[in-house]
Amino acid sequence: MTTNNDKHAVLVTGASTGIGEACALGMARLGYRVFAGVRNEADGKRLVEQAEGDLSPVMLDVTDQEMISEALSSVGDALDGVPLKGLVNNAGIVVGGPLETVPLDALRKQLEVNVVGQIAVTQAFLPLLRRGEGRIVNMSSISGGIASPYLGPYCASKFALEALSDSLRMELRHSSVKVSLVEPVSVATPIWDKSLAAADNLAEQVSEESLKPYQADLDAIKATTAELAKGQLAMEKVVDAVVHAIASPKPKPRYYLKLTTRMCFRAMRMLPQWVRDKIVLGELKLP
Repeated sequence: MTTNNDKHAVLVTGASTGIGEACALGMARLGYRVFAGVRNEADGKRLVEQAEGDLSPVMLDVTDQEMISEALSSVGDALDGVPLKGLVNNAGIVVGGPLETVPLDALRKQLEVNVVGQIAVTQAFLPLLRRGEGRIVNMSSISGGIASPYLGPYCASKFALEALSDSLRMELRHSSVKVSLVEPVSVATPIWDKSLAAADNLAEQVSEESLKPYQADLDAIKATTAELAKGQLAMEKVVDAVVHAIASPKPKPRYYLKLTTRMCFRAMRMLPQWVRDKIVLGELKLP
């Protein structure tokens, strides 16, 4: 999707790598004034060097209220009359493992980053978005509609984000701010490598005995995750959906980036639960 938005600004959270990085660089290339949320100066410098357009790094940890306030202040000052047309809530992490063994601190962190952090940033920037008649784009996942074993914390966070987005969309119906969800399937991003590393780290925090009943499943899940990490969807498709959600006069409430994803969601809702479970387990190559 091509457009000329040299007087439109967007904020992208979690822009250091993966989808966030692609959205920040892609929108800068299209003429948007991009504020890229990063958590360290090195990532910000690298993005500036790669950008073909106007991109400014903003130090932002979505779990730190003080950093959110500072980001709001710096973005507001830098806008200088330019409308904030989009907030792309992309920051996220993956926590996995058997729910019996997942440390509660890890579960809290999962929800703090993927759920509470999204609302914290949204609350802070809504006044600017109202003035700019902007859009909120929340990055969800196929895991926001179909739960998988051993990804319970991550799935829970995406289910929650889906519900919060639906509520927010209806609550803002009388305003100029529209809310969209983007639901990619597997995309080749560093988050999968990070999730595998995190799973290994979690395994080191619990006893072998507690993991023993799940070990065969965990080995299969690890192989499946490695396969997913190769990617099935071009990153450009995700960027195009985000741009459409921000630039279109009639943005979609949900962007299913593959027809099979939409069909899968609809079909799964109609099936008995035991059939749904069997399908999910089969896709993950679990007995």
